[in-house]
Amino acid sequence: MKESDFWALDKLQKYQLEKAKVFLQFAYEHSAFYKELFDKVGFNAREITSIDDIKVLPIIDKDTLLRENRRIQSDYHFKKLFFSETSGTTGQVLKFYRNEEWESGHRAAMFRGYHWYGVKFWEKNGYFWGYNIDKKQKCKVAFLDFLQNRFRMFSYSKEELKCFIKRLKRATYLEGYSSMIYETAKMVNQLSERKNNFKLKMVKGTSEKIYESYQKEVQNAFGVKMISEYGSTESGIIAYECPEGGNMHICMENVIVEEVNGEIVVTNLLSYSFPIIRYKLGDYVKLADKTFRCKCGREHPVILDILGRVGKCIKGYMQQYPSLMFYYVFKNIALTTGISLNYQAIQREVGKIDLKIEQNQPEYQYILQRELDKYFKKDIDFEIAWGQTLHTWNGKLRDFISELD
Repeated sequence: MKESDFWALDKLQKYQLEKAKVFLQFAYEHSAFYKELFDKVGFNAREITSIDDIKVLPIIDKDTLLRENRRIQSDYHFKKLFFSETSGTTGQVLKFYRNEEWESGHRAAMFRGYHWYGVKFWEKNGYFWGYNIDKKQKCKVAFLDFLQNRFRMFSYSKEELKCFIKRLKRATYLEGYSSMIYETAKMVNQLSERKNNFKLKMVKGTSEKIYESYQKEVQNAFGVKMISEYGSTESGIIAYECPEGGNMHICMENVIVEEVNGEIVVTNLLSYSFPIIRYKLGDYVKLADKTFRCKCGREHPVILDILGRVGKCIKGYMQQYPSLMFYYVFKNIALTTGISLNYQAIQREVGKIDLKIEQNQPEYQYILQRELDKYFKKDIDFEIAWGQTLHTWNGKLRDFISELD
């Protein structure tokens, strides 16, 4: 991965194409699901001359992976397999096995990103992830963390967070849910801890969108910005933010990324044991133009922005709206006025939404309502509450929650 870090784009494309041919042919020979699918559309992996040739294959989603799980699984006898499951935040837990190359390639992509920031993965680090686990599992996780020179919080309290912050002063990097890192940074700033007390080379947010409003708190607390690692359990590492240009470079040695109707579609070239081909991950993204070049010198394509999750629709009195609409509302406010607001929208009734705003600045009520009216007209009644606590520390922070069927 370090060798290919500064390859020219045409060399990366040739490498990706050859890797795709081998992987797709393997999927055809060892996955009953893909053999049937390839035959149905007349796709021959050996004959492809461009990555675009895979677009003849239909796009699959998580429902497909769940429904066709056994038939997708490869019948090849691998020497070593690793059990994996997704977090199940959508209510659907996907279980499958990863082959050793998949596991190693995923970690190699991650560690190359660490290398960009001068971080060695065995150095002491703080970690924010799920912690609501039983006592037996907690002991196992604590032991594995010890082996990885890692520490985390298993329950939330101000005293434990203060202890975590104290340990963080001896750490080289911090990673985990971006919203939890943000909350920790706020605590650091409230405690008047000086950023030169920390020696963090990298603060990495994962699994959630990093809002621009997070960066001021993180920068003030730790002296560095929060950078993004983008991926998923089933897709592997998709992109990593570089330190020079601040762009998320696609790890095209391991994945093929497409943007279809604003959504990201991923093919994981390492997923031999459970092939992931043209998989709709469920995120809206914006890719850079093909002529775009990052000032860092890397020629891997760039994801400019992760706009948000493809989720349940917002239901007005007269019509429905994509949940992505809130992204544009708050993005436009930030661009036109310089005001950054953290929010969470909850819908319990058709045509009505409770909008919780973290910042206690009701003087912006008119600006916010004006922008909401621009997108939703009078089709939705908003109950806006300022100075709200958005994060419960139970896991991922969702910006839109619908309790409607």
